[in-house]
Amino acid sequence: MSIAVAIQKNRRLVLGTDSLYTFGDRRIPEDVVASKIRRVGAAYLAATGWGIYDDILNDYLSRAGEADLSSRPAVFAFFMAFWKELHEHYPFVKDQPEDGEHSPFGELDASFLIVSPQGIFHVSGNMTVTEFARYYAIGSGCEYALGAASVLYGTEADSKTICRESVEAAIKFNIYCGGDVNIVELD
Repeated sequence: MSIAVAIQKNRRLVLGTDSLYTFGDRRIPEDVVASKIRRVGAAYLAATGWGIYDDILNDYLSRAGEADLSSRPAVFAFFMAFWKELHEHYPFVKDQPEDGEHSPFGELDASFLIVSPQGIFHVSGNMTVTEFARYYAIGSGCEYALGAASVLYGTEADSKTICRESVEAAIKFNIYCGGDVNIVELD
């Protein structure tokens, strides 16, 4: 599981995650060589959910060329193309969850948080794209991270400090978050 937090304050935009990787309910050693944040064009992207998305996204992005994640419509278009690729090139991907839901839509079983020069975007499991002006968090412990961000946003703290404290709150209170805090700042 993962926690990802995006903060935009005073024209400074950051994305932070924890570094813990798990195999189900089993923590794996902290010496995993991987990052939960990836650069995609002019943006940064973090995913929570199935770990296989790291490999799928890396493979897809290596073949797809330059990606545009600069606006809500561009993010949606990227994930529409990604959805199509998931089903055409990765035969182990299912179309519908088997949890008894009666939704007419497929489910990604993952959430994505994107920071781009134009703002913060969340892509939910059903591919709904939502834009946030100040902050948002996804993943395990997101309720703790959002609480911390909400309290700290009105203080003198800068975006990087708010992000770090928000990720640390999730690490402190959620058993599926842990390790180091990794933060990137958008150029």
